[in-house]
Amino acid sequence: MKTQATNLFIVDDDELIVSALKQHLNRQFGDGIHISTFNNGDSCLKKIDKETDIVILDYYMEGKNGLEVLKSIKSINPETKVIMLSSNEDIALAVETFRAGAKDYVIKGPGSWASIAKQVNYILTEPIRIMVKEFGISKFMAIFIMVFITMGVIVAAVLYNMK
Repeated sequence: MKTQATNLFIVDDDELIVSALKQHLNRQFGDGIHISTFNNGDSCLKKIDKETDIVILDYYMEGKNGLEVLKSIKSINPETKVIMLSSNEDIALAVETFRAGAKDYVIKGPGSWASIAKQVNYILTEPIRIMVKEFGISKFMAIFIMVFITMGVIVAAVLYNMK
């Protein structure tokens, strides 16, 4: 089980959007998320690996567009959840990104930060929903189990490092 912070990448060529979104997510999730930012798809792809959990990806950027970057991300790590962020309201484009593996398609504008934070929270709480659905336990019991397991892993890691 992973005990480190969730790795989240923000990829957008608009520095103001990147900065504002990063601040918003840091306020929402604190130390539970490690955020890296990139101003183009190529620089992001150099850092994508098996430890990359979530990518918030702009569609229109210089160089590769978001759809090309999305496909590359999914070929490197199919488990990475990608949230597309775009000013384009074209339904066909949104459908194309979903077919390529996007988890969500958020249109830039009022309320987009809240939509992204809601989707990130949904991704982060997925293990709890799986335990509730698969094992039929209450949500509170699933949270207790997750906390118990996490604390056990932390204690084991501390004891191991004391050797």
